[in-house]
Amino acid sequence: MPIFALFGIAVGGGFWLSKHLKEANGVWLVTLVVAGGPIVWQTVRGMLKGQFAADIVAMLAIITAGLTGEFFAGAVVVLMQSGGEAIEAYGLRRASSSLTELLKRAPSIARRKRGELIEEIDVQEVMPGDLLIVRTGELIPVDGTMTQGVGEIDESALTGEPLSQMKGVGDPLFSGTINHDGAIEMRADRISQESHYARIVQMVKRAQEEKAPIQRLADRYAVYFTPFTLLVAGIGFFLTQDVTIALSVLVVATPCPLILATPLAVICAINRAAEASIIVKGGAPIEQVASIQAALFDKTGTITFGTPVVEKIISLGTLSEKELLFRVGAIEQLSSHSLAKAIVDYALKEFHHLPLPTRFQEVAGSGVEGEIAGEFYRIGSEKWLQEKVDLTQVASYRKAGKRLIFMMSDHKCVGFIVLSDEIRPEAKTIVKKLKELGIQTIAMLTGDDRISALEVAKEAGIECVEAGLSPEGKVLRVKEYRTRYPYVLMVGDGINDAPALATATVGVAMGAHGTAISAESADIVLLADDLSKVTETIAIGKKMLKIAKQSIGIGMGLSCLLMLIALTGDIPPPLGAMLQEIIDVAVILNALRAR
Repeated sequence: MPIFALFGIAVGGGFWLSKHLKEANGVWLVTLVVAGGPIVWQTVRGMLKGQFAADIVAMLAIITAGLTGEFFAGAVVVLMQSGGEAIEAYGLRRASSSLTELLKRAPSIARRKRGELIEEIDVQEVMPGDLLIVRTGELIPVDGTMTQGVGEIDESALTGEPLSQMKGVGDPLFSGTINHDGAIEMRADRISQESHYARIVQMVKRAQEEKAPIQRLADRYAVYFTPFTLLVAGIGFFLTQDVTIALSVLVVATPCPLILATPLAVICAINRAAEASIIVKGGAPIEQVASIQAALFDKTGTITFGTPVVEKIISLGTLSEKELLFRVGAIEQLSSHSLAKAIVDYALKEFHHLPLPTRFQEVAGSGVEGEIAGEFYRIGSEKWLQEKVDLTQVASYRKAGKRLIFMMSDHKCVGFIVLSDEIRPEAKTIVKKLKELGIQTIAMLTGDDRISALEVAKEAGIECVEAGLSPEGKVLRVKEYRTRYPYVLMVGDGINDAPALATATVGVAMGAHGTAISAESADIVLLADDLSKVTETIAIGKKMLKIAKQSIGIGMGLSCLLMLIALTGDIPPPLGAMLQEIIDVAVILNALRAR
């Protein structure tokens, strides 16, 4: 529509310059009706719904211009109004639909066991009591219980626990988690629609439906500016009984500065954020993030990296810690286990080269064994080797939520390696910076155990910790914070964070290594695996909001001055339209500083 209005003004201008005034007015009238009609109708519909926005003055200017024959002035108002709305629509358009992506990630098939046969069925056909087979790398289709086998289950996206969990017969399994190691058999306990994953989908949907729409920044000022404009136009008509005077007031007061200022500043800020690897899904988040009062963080993958790293090496025999690491690292080279990779990477940093083991064998879901330096070793979890491990030696590590890998030689435990989730080095600095930016409350919401959560929070400088939270629990906590603070930020990366991200005023997802679901549910996505981007986003938002308010102030101030002059009759409607264009240019140039 703005392109049509611009084309109509240009064609009409051509006729006017060639002194074909009748044709010029005809083209401008068509432009006014065709392009201005939708604006008038949209504004009237909004008024009928009780929405009295900045567009009312523009609507009245368009109608008055049409009734008084000032078609050129009306066409210019249409151009700037439709252009501002087009820019705003572009700036506020969301990048994607979270529910669509959430459903894409949901388990879709299951392998049902019937006697000696295994049949592939739609997950919707699974009924409680069905025996299911889950292969390595597949999603757990529905909530259930392990009935056969031992498996390494990655629950990080659902529970926030960074380290994979070893599951055995009788252990619960949740839909949407991943079986990383060995085929397992399970019994379905719930149908797909009642599973853990389905509940998360419903929570995201419910949170998005409950989220109140943001009031445009322009409309907040229009609450005062629009009645003042109508009052001045009414006074002008009452004193002069000249409709042209009222039209001149309306034309110079057309809220193009209000309509243009925020969208342009928003688009500039969004582009600035994109250059910093920050994707902002529209204008509302970048505006709201500038006013954040409480910042809530997930732990795993957000405050921490979310991947296991070697924390400590404990020798219980004659081998030194370096010798223990060398042997474990060498044997684990041939393992496909995620924890094995962490150990091998650590060992390679220490030794640069590791020999390959002989007599290697991997026992799915349990561990590995092999020979190195003339000695045969078994390496694995405490579940596999617990009858040979003195658990009193590892009680403190287990209590702190660490993952332990044991090494056995000649039926004796010769040592173990402690793995944990490493905190991001920038976390403490970020917390300090958030306080400097005026954030009143900083808290950690995690599904992990309280002991490990407190340890991480202490290192990061976060005083408030909520641990052991389910996805539902995180949503409730976010809602509690929103009752205390109008603007709440939530930062997370896992599937279990998706409902909380959708519930917060502004949800921020760690997109580099986080799940697609959290990224789709969030308003802002950090493409770089850098927590400092959170404070950078807030800084960009604050700068944008400051410039937008400046632009609105400049535009409203100049419009008020021109309205007073228009009362004297010294500004005819066509001149008023051109002067309004000059104001618009000033507003645009100022808004571009948000870049």
